[in-house]
Amino acid sequence: MLPFKEIQPDTHIRCRSIFLSDWHLGARAANPATILAALRNLTTERIYLVGDILDIWHGGRIHWCDTADAILAELRRKARTGTQITYLPGNHDAPMRAGADAPDGGWDIKNELVHEAADGRTYLVLHGDQCDNRLLRQHFMTRLGSRLDSWLRWLDSGYRQVWSIGPDQSTPVEWIIATSNKLMSTGYVFDHKALALAAEAGTDGVVCGHSHKPALRDWEGKTFANCGDWVDGMTAVIETFDGTLELLDYSPIAHALWAQTFEPEDVLAEVAG
Repeated sequence: MLPFKEIQPDTHIRCRSIFLSDWHLGARAANPATILAALRNLTTERIYLVGDILDIWHGGRIHWCDTADAILAELRRKARTGTQITYLPGNHDAPMRAGADAPDGGWDIKNELVHEAADGRTYLVLHGDQCDNRLLRQHFMTRLGSRLDSWLRWLDSGYRQVWSIGPDQSTPVEWIIATSNKLMSTGYVFDHKALALAAEAGTDGVVCGHSHKPALRDWEGKTFANCGDWVDGMTAVIETFDGTLELLDYSPIAHALWAQTFEPEDVLAEVAG
């Protein structure tokens, strides 16, 4: 796998295309401040939102804020100034595939598409839940997973408050979350299924999200690129102006923002609320 390129605070990214997935805006685990900072320091011709951007259909409390509204405003601003924005819904925003009401972000909605890079190579772009087994593709499984994740992260907030643990330190609850995610992982099975869809589409590779496992690698002459997520990983895939794909790591920005805003009293207020 190609190495990550770490993005420091106030670094401006200029690229031909950017692929972003799994923001989960509306879920407890979302990190809207980091997303907004990244968007405001971005100049690009195309933005592909590769699914699970909005997470407001999980049946629990919706965690929305002014920063989430600012993200939508920034997307609308970019669309007005010529950026092409395409939203490819995933399993957490699957109702959008059927035309469900959702906040307007100035985007077009497609289930999947073929992107042609500047060097002529083509990539199938889709969220990736299409590669899950039939049971996991059921919406009730997505809602169940969302509720469990929200409960664990609420528990993590309380644990941090009691023991005065900052956001850059690990907790036993984080270990439980990571272990649960690992148990759900299918190794490279997901990658190969996604590449099989790319082969069926006749493309040179695939760009997806869904698994929260950022990746950029070649398998037997085809490229597998996974955007990762903005819950824990803070990663994106970009296409440079010569058609090269790169994997970006925005976690230094997230850590800087967490260090500025973390206060134990804020965590206590959230838990109490």
